[in-house]
Amino acid sequence: MSVIIDTGCANLTSLKFALERMSKDVQVSDDPDTINSAERVFLPGVGSAQYAMGILEQKGLIQTIQGLQQPVLGICLGMQLLTSFSTEGDVACLNCIPAEVGSLQSLDRRLPHMGWNTINGHQNHPLFRGIPENDYFYFVHSYGVEISAETIAICEYGKPFSAAIAYKNFMGVQFHPERSGKSGAKILKNFLELKI
Repeated sequence: MSVIIDTGCANLTSLKFALERMSKDVQVSDDPDTINSAERVFLPGVGSAQYAMGILEQKGLIQTIQGLQQPVLGICLGMQLLTSFSTEGDVACLNCIPAEVGSLQSLDRRLPHMGWNTINGHQNHPLFRGIPENDYFYFVHSYGVEISAETIAICEYGKPFSAAIAYKNFMGVQFHPERSGKSGAKILKNFLELKI
């Protein structure tokens, strides 16, 4: 069973539909027992880190997520929530991946970074198995994670930023795989097949 955490701040329907094309056992839940019993966990999110962390606290899910041992995939804001800190509201995040979130250094480009962009530098992580260099994925965000030891894929919008990060069983992608066509579907399939 795969569980999509109901963060209260994401379009869960499109992700659920995308996953149901590959797996019949997909649930949306904010129940800690259901989340803990899942084989795979998805943490989606859109909007601000401060608002999302407030919802997770209200639902009593912070310690649940921090204690997960199975593969966890954060998507868009969900990836940012897995880090230790976000300057968007100066808020402490879940601290599952040792990284921090800051405003994108887009130089002269407009924010938010919205639309299709290429990623690279990801050949050594199983999440990106079968994904060629410079493949396109769909992004919508104004904040991002700087390049660090936890970066497993890179995108550039003005300056390079982390398109994906990973630490132990926690992974995150800044793009929306459920909106990224065949390549996004491949990412989701790879995650469903991960062995940790």
